[in-house]
Amino acid sequence: MSLDIRIKKLDIPILQFGGAGEFSDPKIGLTNAGPYDLRFGQSRKNEIRVGIIGEPAEIRNAKNWIGRCRKKIESDKDQILYPDFPGFAKVFKCDLITDKAWEIDINSFGNIDKILKTKDSINAFEEILNIYDKGLNVLSNLNIKPDVIICTISNGVRKNCSSINIPTSLDEEKKIKKYKSRKTDWQYKLFDEEKENEDEFLLFRDFRRALKARAMKVRIPIQIGTNNLFNDSIRSQDPATRAWNFLVALYYKGGGIPWRLKEEGPETCYVGISFHHLKTNQKHLVFSSIAQAFSSKGDGFAIKGDSIPWSGKPGKEVHLNYDQSVELGHQIIQQYKEHTGNIPLRIVLHKTSKFSKDEEEGFNYAFEDIAIVELINIMHTPVRLLQIGEYPPDRGTLLHINDKNFLFTTGYIDSIQTYNGPHIPSPVEIFSMDNIDIGYAAQELINLARMNWNTASITNGQPVTFSFARNVGGIMAEFGDSEKLPSAFKFYM
Repeated sequence: MSLDIRIKKLDIPILQFGGAGEFSDPKIGLTNAGPYDLRFGQSRKNEIRVGIIGEPAEIRNAKNWIGRCRKKIESDKDQILYPDFPGFAKVFKCDLITDKAWEIDINSFGNIDKILKTKDSINAFEEILNIYDKGLNVLSNLNIKPDVIICTISNGVRKNCSSINIPTSLDEEKKIKKYKSRKTDWQYKLFDEEKENEDEFLLFRDFRRALKARAMKVRIPIQIGTNNLFNDSIRSQDPATRAWNFLVALYYKGGGIPWRLKEEGPETCYVGISFHHLKTNQKHLVFSSIAQAFSSKGDGFAIKGDSIPWSGKPGKEVHLNYDQSVELGHQIIQQYKEHTGNIPLRIVLHKTSKFSKDEEEGFNYAFEDIAIVELINIMHTPVRLLQIGEYPPDRGTLLHINDKNFLFTTGYIDSIQTYNGPHIPSPVEIFSMDNIDIGYAAQELINLARMNWNTASITNGQPVTFSFARNVGGIMAEFGDSEKLPSAFKFYM
């Protein structure tokens, strides 16, 4: 049997910023042209108001760190990989505002040290979560509210309350143990950045996600900060890199738009469909369907769809039925219109397992008034591609083998002259039952990896339609099935 093998290198994603010029690296673009929203003129924000919640020592650390970020932070490393941070105002062309009125000492609501000494970890988790919640409510009820709140987490809280076991019934425990013992080769990492286990929502609650869920109720996004962020140490990134990543996220959560993709083609809604374990109010284990959606301009929102009973069998794919697919599709269009004011001309659905017949028919029915609909599978694969030389294939390499198509979302990056991944990169397989241009679909996946406003790094290889799936699932698991959740993506980052 002969093999038809073709290799193509895709274009580097081009980003747009506030001033003239187009750039592929967010740090270079922001330094030279400022954030994209400079194009909005008088309507853009000229300041980001920052609140801080935590214990006194951590509040001081956070304020000292913000003070450093207002000025230039020099890097003593390779300037290509780790450039200097020029200072917040020089990068984002606005002021970073703090005020004593926006500082909340959580010890005023309870004795943190005393709570941490309790042997009841579940009770300690809830008590400290409630204390932070009280601080969030205080700030949300001020006449002049902060745009974003930094919730500082002390080493003691992080050590003792980072996660707790979820109470389960004996029957559920048996299912979970059976599920974990049988998880073997069927479960691969889809992207190099994926580090969390699929079964985590069956077993644990995460304090960070629980806190973000509480913040959603007061409608103010939060940025969580630990001493690894605020202080220089051997466990921390270099300060310039920390500043870049921290402040891009803070700027976006505070209402700014750091950058956008260069607009090409029709107005498009990109959606990642995923499934996550959660426990309902009735304490049953289920899968919940989640849609992470983004416009071609970068507007992001998340939607929780219907729940599907969990069988406890590893490797068994989860699918929506026809009615659930229709309903989720209608929600996507409705939320898109609410966030952008328009109906998209094109919808692209990404899923890490094949679309069932019910899903295909349901989504196509829901999107019947949309001009172009593409259902695309992005699946894990054990395929490897080796080349002569020191480095693996370039990121953005598209490999065609007969009728199969494989995309390297990580790999060697020419602009930084290295590959900084932990192991040999593996591609994802791109597949669709629709008649699509695979090359165009692959280029969009590479482009969407640059729409992650939680970092200024160019090394992220995960498209934004999947980047925060675990985080979104964990936050939504904190809510009851019937609760109305804010959909804006700044709450989930």
